[in-house]
Amino acid sequence: MYKRQLWLIPILCLAGAVVNLGLGLLRARKPLVNLVGVGSVGAATVATFIALWQYLHQPQTELIETYFTWIAAGRFLVDASFQLDPLSAVMIAFVTFVGFLIHLYSVGYMHGESDAGYARYFAYLNLFMFSMLVLVLGSNLPVLFVGWEGVGLCSYLLIGYYYEQEWCATAGKKAFIVNRIGDFGFLLAIFACFAVFGTAEFRGMFAQLVHDPAGLATSATLIGLLLFVGAIGKSAQIPIYVWLPDAMAGPTPVSALNHAATMVTAGVYMVARCNAFYLTSHTAMLVVGIIGASTALFAATIGLAQNDIKKVLAYSTVSQLGYMFLAAGVGAFVAAIFHVVTHAFFKACLFLGSGSVIHACDGEQDMRRMGGLRTVMPMTYWTFVVATLAIAGIPIFAGFVSKDEILAKVFEAGAADLNHFGRIYNVLWLVAVVGAFLTAFYMFRAVYMTFHGTFRGSEEARSHLHESPWTMTLPLAILGVFSIIGGVLIGFPGHLFNRPELNAIDRFLHPVIAEIGVVDHGHEAAHAVTLEAEWLLLVASVLVALAGWLVARRFYTAPDAPSLPERLVRRFPLAHKALMNKYWVDELYDGLVVRPIYRLCMFCWQVIDVVLIDTIFVNGAAFVTELTGDFLRFLQTGNVRNYALSLALGILVLAVVLW
Repeated sequence: MYKRQLWLIPILCLAGAVVNLGLGLLRARKPLVNLVGVGSVGAATVATFIALWQYLHQPQTELIETYFTWIAAGRFLVDASFQLDPLSAVMIAFVTFVGFLIHLYSVGYMHGESDAGYARYFAYLNLFMFSMLVLVLGSNLPVLFVGWEGVGLCSYLLIGYYYEQEWCATAGKKAFIVNRIGDFGFLLAIFACFAVFGTAEFRGMFAQLVHDPAGLATSATLIGLLLFVGAIGKSAQIPIYVWLPDAMAGPTPVSALNHAATMVTAGVYMVARCNAFYLTSHTAMLVVGIIGASTALFAATIGLAQNDIKKVLAYSTVSQLGYMFLAAGVGAFVAAIFHVVTHAFFKACLFLGSGSVIHACDGEQDMRRMGGLRTVMPMTYWTFVVATLAIAGIPIFAGFVSKDEILAKVFEAGAADLNHFGRIYNVLWLVAVVGAFLTAFYMFRAVYMTFHGTFRGSEEARSHLHESPWTMTLPLAILGVFSIIGGVLIGFPGHLFNRPELNAIDRFLHPVIAEIGVVDHGHEAAHAVTLEAEWLLLVASVLVALAGWLVARRFYTAPDAPSLPERLVRRFPLAHKALMNKYWVDELYDGLVVRPIYRLCMFCWQVIDVVLIDTIFVNGAAFVTELTGDFLRFLQTGNVRNYALSLALGILVLAVVLW
């Protein structure tokens, strides 16, 4: 598996997609579709862990498999090749594992679909997995871009899965179009890499950056910013995050796969993979940090007022992605990837838990029509609570370990005056802390509104309440376990106990980051904060999370709880309206971008195309030709007397003119 067979991992998923497309045309029964769809991803997961087991027992830290020359245009040579190193190993491990659990969950969630639609769903899901695996395994930017576009296409197909409904089709088109903005920046970055380095291979570019960081600093800034434009689009950061909340139009397992294991993590992975550009360019790295922190806080404030359970989780994803980019913005790429992994566990658990609730409530997504579900759905409730504790940053849960690592790194960057941007990083740390408080508040708000109190839906909906089948609860239980132990298991904060070697993911990823990184900022920052100060930061992080939890408990479980949010709304109506309407960003884009472009297109069609081209040029030319023909036909009568008269008149006119 490890030797010359790395291609088998994504190909298994691709084979599942192709077979299921055929089964859909044949209207095959669902058990066969399940076997192909879930089995192919399960086989890819087994193949992944076999390859990783073999890889871990090899002395080398990087394996590149080249299969053939893909593009040969003059000096522009691109190989179709995959790369297995610690970074790609971590990514394919959690992508296949979490992806397999989501596929298994889909068996129960999508059981009501028609046979053709069911096969189509699993075909798209398998293709999604194939594209993401190509993305993380690609050894150069063009191969990565193929997977990048693949996940974009699959996201469009799955978000618009219920295309018969106009709003679902619109959401799919919105995701597709908005992502093209980021993809344009990514393409420009690829061209710039070839122009500057003569190659788009990671190993070749990074070697040149290490050799001459000062001379290539300007180029690194340009390329780093262009790559980040791509990451902004794919990972839903300010200002083009607007597609992700609308992506909830797709089936809930799609949301889980999209938000936890595939598409939205692609941007973070790409920035981490290309960290040499950002470590070379202080400006580019600062921009990444500012955008990340701003997005984390901005999305968290919107999440405070959302009542759709999937919308709450969507904005929490946007916010958590902001934390990952904030980590990258201070050079803490290992911490960013660590949070990617833990986020995959608890966010997949949260989305699948919300899907279980929606399934039980007969499609209802408004938390105001839920409540009291903890007694009816105990497994869903406890796994949802565990995942909420993780994302809120409560010890010892997974999110606490990774988020605390990010907050500590940002604080250290400010204390060390990293790249002479210390004051800015101090502000970013404060922004991140406020965002952490808001995260704890709105996530526990979702827990209390959904599972506590009394059921607020209709009597008919109450009669249908039930726990989900085992195909749905088993993935929830597994993800719940990893939401508890995942952080400590793979990223134990050993430095707090003078045992840094206990941090497995840091020890595993550091050689890769160190080899391709131009500047190692870790030592600079490490001496800026004492061990005692790090413990104080940890305690502060815990207190912030607990404060958010307690405030949510006071607002939504106290005897006078129902009136508290209402009183707050009455006191701050404008703020509430702004949050409910998501700061009118969609309306702003609609007014400044969508409608002007629509009007321009209508003008081009109705005036330029219909009037100018069709009517004047095309139809006008035809009319003139027809008129000329009619006139000439009138003259060409075949009568000699008419010809003689015409000749005489011509001579007369000529004589008059000459005279």
